Amino acid sequence: MKAALRLLFIIIFVGSFFLARPEADSCTSNLNLRVPILFDTTNLHCLSVWDAQGFILRYVQTSANVWSFILSTPDTNSYIAMGFSANGGMVGSSAIVGWVASRGASGGIKQYYLGGLTPNQVVPDKGNLQVIANSTFITLQSSRLYMVFQLETTEPLSWLILATGSTGIFPAAPSYELTKHLDKVSTRIDYSKANLGSSQVNGSSPQVDGSSSQADSCDSNLNLTVPLLFDTTKLNCLPVWNAQGYILRYSQTSPNIWSFILSAPNPNSYIAMGFSPNGGMVGSSAIVGWISSNGASGGLKQYYLAGVAPNQVVPDRGNLNILPNSTFITSQSSRLYMAFQLETNHPLSRLVYAIGPNGIFPSAPSFALTLHQDKISVTLNYATGSSASENPYTNLKRSHGLLNILGWGILIIMGAIVARHFKQWDPFWFYFHASVQSLGFLLGVIGVISGLVLSNQLHIDLNLHKALGIIILVLGCLQIMAFLARPKKNSKGRKYWNLYHHNIGRILIIVAIANIFYGIRLGKEGSGWTVGYGIVLAVLLSIAVFFEIGLWNRD
Repeated sequence: MKAALRLLFIIIFVGSFFLARPEADSCTSNLNLRVPILFDTTNLHCLSVWDAQGFILRYVQTSANVWSFILSTPDTNSYIAMGFSANGGMVGSSAIVGWVASRGASGGIKQYYLGGLTPNQVVPDKGNLQVIANSTFITLQSSRLYMVFQLETTEPLSWLILATGSTGIFPAAPSYELTKHLDKVSTRIDYSKANLGSSQVNGSSPQVDGSSSQADSCDSNLNLTVPLLFDTTKLNCLPVWNAQGYILRYSQTSPNIWSFILSAPNPNSYIAMGFSPNGGMVGSSAIVGWISSNGASGGLKQYYLAGVAPNQVVPDRGNLNILPNSTFITSQSSRLYMAFQLETNHPLSRLVYAIGPNGIFPSAPSFALTLHQDKISVTLNYATGSSASENPYTNLKRSHGLLNILGWGILIIMGAIVARHFKQWDPFWFYFHASVQSLGFLLGVIGVISGLVLSNQLHIDLNLHKALGIIILVLGCLQIMAFLARPKKNSKGRKYWNLYHHNIGRILIIVAIANIFYGIRLGKEGSGWTVGYGIVLAVLLSIAVFFEIGLWNRD
């Protein structure tokens, strides 16, 4: 009976983990801060200003010359920043920067002036923002940061720069020096309509040259200075990558001819539009075009992406049937226009857009393509002219994490606790232990396999995480083999088998816990996953300590 109650105790506490979810924030939810705010929050405008990082901005014009802001972001254990820029660039902007260290140990909020790109040119307590006294604060609530401030101005600058800092590094006295951001986005806001305009990501700043830069949008007419071989009056138009200002125009010129014009700001790098069977880059065929910023060189080619290595990206190859003499690329008013026609009954709906590194172009004789600086995968409905961005690896990444957390990080630990503290309930404890460990091993193996598949798709350093995962898998296999070779209880070798089996299991659990937390950090899923698994791990460890103390008392 006592053993049954202990098992029920474990199940109840572990189940509580799945009920403890960090509170999300969205523009459809009410703002319920536990700290008082000096202005009315009932009429706040709300915008999702940076979907990739979960940044949500609420604002209101409190009076004729006072504007109030609340920036809500996931707590990534780093600083967050919101800058106001005259042209969308960081240099010359003034920013409100806030931070709360993990577990709320310390925090602060300051204005910074970005006089340049070097650390000594980012000056704390300086800037062009007239911040109202005692209006600023930052608070941590339900795994999210809420940064509040008020500005004295008739209307704030419309270009906003949002940034997040490096994990675990915060401004500190006496200098309050700001380290370089980990990621940023520049976006334009229409305060009166509560709408976002064009935006640019990670280092792409608006082109500034001697002539005025002509913006492009689906509301404007296409006025190219070069002749086109197809009718442009009936082109469908949609923005396909707002973060980089990509606009796609297309039409079905005849039953088996499709015409495309991709418009993008000239970033002094190549631009690419790929057609993919599954949303991934590998296996896709892409049209890549480039014109250097001074117009000295340019070109347009088809590439076939057979793999992720540079020698697997092959120029003048691919599955696209391009009409002869239909391709060209031109630079006009600081924008690139890349046009081409395909002979096909219906193009693939999974499109991959990419932008290359600044100042590096394909060149003769190899025309090798360097790794992209940024990319996005989009599904296009040609009939309706609508698109939806997607990340083909998000579901795989999360499945990989959940499988490994449940298998190696929860079930294996539960099985170990039962084996150590429930032997008086024989033989049930053995069958429960063997079943739970087998299920944990099976889920873990699937998790490791999904991780190996995922590592072939991502362009980040996963060597340590992968090595630890393989070590965990090997240790798990050793445990399975040990189970199959288990000697009888009265055997002389049983004592040594127990020593081997128990210690290999302990090592496996320790390495698995470490790799789970490391994997959550690599996956950039925010503090929710870390806090969630930390809670269930604390519960399991508390149960183990509780039963261990009882075991010592009996001894």
